Amino acid sequence: MRDHHEFWDAPPPPPPPFPPPGPVAMPFPPGAPAPPHHVVHWQQPPPRIRRGDVRAALLALLHEGPRNGYQMIQDIEERSRGVWRPSPGSVYPALQQLEDEGLVTGDESGGSRRYRLTEQGRAQAARHADEAPWEEVARTVPDDHHELRLLWAQLDETFSHLVRTGSERQLAEARKLIKQTRRSVFQILAED
Repeated sequence: MRDHHEFWDAPPPPPPPFPPPGPVAMPFPPGAPAPPHHVVHWQQPPPRIRRGDVRAALLALLHEGPRNGYQMIQDIEERSRGVWRPSPGSVYPALQQLEDEGLVTGDESGGSRRYRLTEQGRAQAARHADEAPWEEVARTVPDDHHELRLLWAQLDETFSHLVRTGSERQLAEARKLIKQTRRSVFQILAED
C-alpha cells in the first residue's frame, strides 16, 4: 500500500489526448467511455403556456383512461412534439387540486399513484374534449424550429455513435466536418 506522502507527491496525470474545445468534449479517443447522452441541448423559443393549460391537459388525458403523473408528463411531451414537458412541480399540485374538487381520484398501485376521472370529472372533460392544449402550445413554436430540433436530435444521436465506435480516421474526418460546419453556421449568422 502506498504511504500518504507518496500519493500526494505523485505527478499529476497527463492531459487527455483531445482537450475539449468548449462545452462539448470532443472527440473522444477510441475505447473511451461514451459521453453522457444529450451533451448539447437544443435551445428553442419557449412555448407559450396559458394559465389552466396543465389542468386541461390532465383532464383530457384522463378522459382517455387512468394514468399516473409521470405517464401524463410523458404523454404531454410526446403530443406536443417535444415542445412542452410540464414539470412535476406543476402537474402534481394540479392533480391534487383536481382531487380536492372531486374531479379525479387516485389509487396507489405498484408504487405510484394512478389517477382516474370521477363521474363529475368525466362530464367536465367531455365538455372540453375537442380542446387539446398540447396542440395549441405546440403551435406557439414555429414549424421550422420543430424541424431544426429534430435534425439536431438526429445529429446528436449520430455523434454519440461516432465517439463510441469511430476509428481514428473517422474521428479526424468528423473533427474537420464539425469545425467546417461551425464556421458555416457563423457565416449564416453574419449575413444579417
